[in-house]
Amino acid sequence: MQRRVATANRKRSSNKMLQAALIGLALTLSATAVYAQTSPKPAAVSKPRSARRVVSIPDRKLALMEENRVVKIYDVAVGAPASPCPSGGFQITERLENPTYYSPGVVIEPGAGNPLGTRWMGLNIKGFGIHGTNSPDSIGYNASHGCIRLRNREVEELFVRLKVGDRVSVIAERTDEVAQIFGPAPGSSSTHTQAARNAVRFPPADEPGSER
Repeated sequence: MQRRVATANRKRSSNKMLQAALIGLALTLSATAVYAQTSPKPAAVSKPRSARRVVSIPDRKLALMEENRVVKIYDVAVGAPASPCPSGGFQITERLENPTYYSPGVVIEPGAGNPLGTRWMGLNIKGFGIHGTNSPDSIGYNASHGCIRLRNREVEELFVRLKVGDRVSVIAERTDEVAQIFGPAPGSSSTHTQAARNAVRFPPADEPGSER
């Protein structure tokens, strides 16, 4: 009789342990489900922006393009006949606000007289880049030492839309791509070239961050 009572007690104890284990498992699963619903999810990884600038030397214009879409077109000054812009594919390698102008024997601090204007975006050729100007009247002409000039307010707008590594295509001739981006070729009356008008002339610079 005692043996039967002991066996019954063991069964009741075992059943209680099993019930406790099942309750604990149910609570664990419930807590896991609540955490999965309420815990913050990882932020989606944004697709890298594909930005590109296309400069047409014959049109003296720069197109900001993103994902093969023209965002905005800017008038620019390009290289004078004696100091033409290099053509080809390049990359932005540096971005400078209020740059200092360097030329052999000449240093011009940021300010109204700085020929680089208020922003400099250097490309992967020493001394070649996109920048502002202290001579806005030169915009629309073949007037620079080889760089791409924009008006200061426009170069500042462009500056915030680009990053190091963005591509720049400088195109020396009218192509189908150029025609699609910029439209028909300018009329003969607007295709003239001239030396820099009201532009500050310095000896060709040899330092990074200075105008060619």
